[in-house]
Amino acid sequence: MAHLLQQLLTDTARALPNAVAVECEEESLTYAELDRLSNSLARALLTCGVARGDRVGILARKSASSVVAVYAALKAGACHVPLDPGSPGERLAMIVGDSGIVVLLADEANAGRARELAEAASPDCRVISMDPRECSESSAALPAEGSDTELAYMLYTSGSTGVPKGVMISHRAALTFVEWAAACVRLTPEDRVCSPAPLHFDLSVFDIFSACRAGACTVLLPPLTSMFPVRLAEWIQTQRVTVWYSVPSVLTMLASHGNLQARDLGGLRAVIFAGEVFPAKHLSLLMRQLPGARFLNWYGPTETNVCTWYEVAHSATPLTAPVPIGRPCDGVDVFAVTADGSRVSAAGQEGELHVGGPGLMSGYWGLPERTREVMVPNPLAEGGAPVYRTGDIVTLDEGGNYVFLGRRDGMVKTRGYRVELGEVETVLYEHPAVREAVVLPVPDEMLGNRLRAVVCAGEELSREEVLEHCRRRLPAYMVPDTIEFAEYLPRTSTGKVDRVLLSDAKPASR
Repeated sequence: MAHLLQQLLTDTARALPNAVAVECEEESLTYAELDRLSNSLARALLTCGVARGDRVGILARKSASSVVAVYAALKAGACHVPLDPGSPGERLAMIVGDSGIVVLLADEANAGRARELAEAASPDCRVISMDPRECSESSAALPAEGSDTELAYMLYTSGSTGVPKGVMISHRAALTFVEWAAACVRLTPEDRVCSPAPLHFDLSVFDIFSACRAGACTVLLPPLTSMFPVRLAEWIQTQRVTVWYSVPSVLTMLASHGNLQARDLGGLRAVIFAGEVFPAKHLSLLMRQLPGARFLNWYGPTETNVCTWYEVAHSATPLTAPVPIGRPCDGVDVFAVTADGSRVSAAGQEGELHVGGPGLMSGYWGLPERTREVMVPNPLAEGGAPVYRTGDIVTLDEGGNYVFLGRRDGMVKTRGYRVELGEVETVLYEHPAVREAVVLPVPDEMLGNRLRAVVCAGEELSREEVLEHCRRRLPAYMVPDTIEFAEYLPRTSTGKVDRVLLSDAKPASR
């Protein structure tokens, strides 16, 4: 069994050299080609001075070349840091500087931007093209050296202080999920796996690594295809996709507007969803349209990857409530703790979900205090390894499955992404005309939540001015969907903003 992620590729390339590893529009790579190209790019990284444990950034859309880049960084002994090409420059510059990226791998479309980021970050930060045709280094294999406790990748998530935080994931933590996921879905070399998630979203760990573990083919979705349900349904049929993994909002659009009855999707044997609650009526509709597929609800924050799962049984009776998040994955310790410190053990009890085991993050990059706040001693057992406080409130159903109830803090999910409302509020406060601001989640069946901002301004301010201010500083999914203006924000008796009162108020049309 592999103890480093890159060994998944070398092992599969040896066993199935001619099997197709990645397909992306007109481009495809066999496992042997993926192995050779990633060896060459890894040697180019080493030539640039990349040392074990260094951070290598990847600024590119998901493509065959970016998959090569992921494995190249790992083979060079580095920790790769996927960057969102759609994020504002300020946010990307913060991540590049904070993580100490020494080399940026970029595709042609992002090469100029990568050079600007590198120059701003450090005079020693280099930019290398991901184009395999531009790499002349040897493709000879590199030794798989290092410990499984070393970092494999770092994903930046929304931070409550207004600054994104880097979630550090080791090879051991990643492989804990990768091995379990391949077994759970029963992946084989005959499978064609697709996840439209970008590299900086942890759902990509499945289609890049679990598919490789099984020798399956990763089929990459062309840009923007998921935005057009009919086109997406046609693509899934044409590409003979057998396993799909995405946030529910994509599947909701597919079920409601994809004209699935006109397609032959009998080959789609597993539909996996994660990242947000799947509205029951839309899930029921999709299950009726895909009667031969398994439906799997996977749950887990970036800090744990997937830690619980639930298989939704087909039934003639439509679902009336969100499905449970289920039971612990193999090798993962999951439990909920009540307000009085006892374990949730009976149906109806509520508590905060905690997760332990080898799949946990190593911590937040450069934030030891924040790490200690969430990686805590096991409240139910003395000694032993720390566990992660998810902040999610759950209960147990009669079947012993965990059911998600809500968040302990101000973190919400929208469009499959986790968002700290405090980060959006911090950005709003950065506008010189804004006196006060609060961001509230508005439940939405399609998106999970929409973001509603209420702003108090010291001078005349338009909705478009506020939106443009946010667009320059936040990725698109964090920009508020609605902007309201108020003379003041209501307060509780303790002087805090009365979020409950604001949430109960009918949103203004402005």
